[in-house]
Amino acid sequence: MMNSAFSHLPALESGSVWLVGAGPGDPGLLTLLAAKGLAEADVIVHDALVNEECLKLARSGAELEYAGKRGGKPSAKQRDISLRLVELARAGKRVLRLKGGDPFVFGRGGEEALTLVEHNIPFRIVPGITAGIGGLAYAGIPVTHREINHAVTFLTGHDSSGIVPDAINWEAIGKGSPVIVMYMAMKHIAQISANLIASGRPASEPVAFVCNAATGDQQVLETTLGEAVVAVTASGLEPPAIVVVGEVVRLRASLDWLGALGGRRLQPDPFRQAGGQGRESA
Repeated sequence: MMNSAFSHLPALESGSVWLVGAGPGDPGLLTLLAAKGLAEADVIVHDALVNEECLKLARSGAELEYAGKRGGKPSAKQRDISLRLVELARAGKRVLRLKGGDPFVFGRGGEEALTLVEHNIPFRIVPGITAGIGGLAYAGIPVTHREINHAVTFLTGHDSSGIVPDAINWEAIGKGSPVIVMYMAMKHIAQISANLIASGRPASEPVAFVCNAATGDQQVLETTLGEAVVAVTASGLEPPAIVVVGEVVRLRASLDWLGALGGRRLQPDPFRQAGGQGRESA
């Protein structure tokens, strides 16, 4: 059945590059096209955030090249990675660039694609499930829920220099976005939480940190905006993590389906129990 599904999909051609999103962690969340590319590639250039189980789908004899980038740790330069893709494609290889989540969501996939365009290398973008949606789903936290929030903001917690981006308008986000999902923000949570509280967010607002989302090592820390720094320090948790701020975090008590598989008793809708308090008006 799987081979039949693959037969209608495009092939990874020699001398071309596929920029593929591996999803948040669970290899079962790979798209069919991603799995087909893994089965056909001569070389797979992969990130640190890619689950090793995904790499087991590579064909026998495929070369695996690590190009991981972790904040604050020695890693390959982005330009070097991009040019390596060009080099491999020019050598006639079928190249698959495997990135955690989605390559176009804080994954620098656009930069790599532009380098391929610059050097006339044919390429295809294969989207993946971004961790800010799929990873939170594995924690039982929906990024949107009717009448709780009608908007959500996705942002990165650090820029190319490793600091909190100056361009983020924290006051506007704090006042205008009921749910905020942050990538690469754990390291700077002290500054970020202070910025949000200064913008008017209550210190009691729920926050969740989802570490190693959608993997067997997934850990979830629930706290509040005012207690986030102390809670993270005490927990000993480390990146990678997705951070979500907003009332949707309270739904985890009812929607932690993964925990329920391990015996957790799920609670009734906390907002219905509270008479709808905390929801946006319909």
